[in-house]
Amino acid sequence: MATKEKDTTFTKKQLIDLLNEDLQREFQAIIAYVNYSQCLKGAAYMNIASELEVHAKEELGHALKLSYWIDLLGGTPAVTAKPVKTSDKATDMLRFDLENEKETIRNYRRRVRQVDTLNEFALGEDLREILRDEQDHLNALATALGEDTPDPGIAD
Repeated sequence: MATKEKDTTFTKKQLIDLLNEDLQREFQAIIAYVNYSQCLKGAAYMNIASELEVHAKEELGHALKLSYWIDLLGGTPAVTAKPVKTSDKATDMLRFDLENEKETIRNYRRRVRQVDTLNEFALGEDLREILRDEQDHLNALATALGEDTPDPGIAD
């Protein structure tokens, strides 16, 4: 009796859907970084607050790149953000950002592999640039929390 092999073909439609999830995470990051950069209080957080403003601008650039590719691939870019966690405590805000960056990096690492299977190499290069920025954000947040930079792994 012949066994059926699982169809593991990755499609352009799946890519568009996943890129839209990535876009929603970028919108989430923009909102969080704008909010946190203005709400962090105290001398100990002034440098990281300024850095978060820079991160917000970089995340906007990521959102624009993703929107471009989603449209180019035949999709419609998302218009909503994933939920943003807030807190009155600076360390909570930084921890929320750290966890979000880890999730974002895991997903972009997976996305790079996926786009390569579709021979979308230019998109892969853009994703690698975004990934480099996200890794820098993770490093800055871990440093602000007085921690070693965690290895976020790769999404399943």
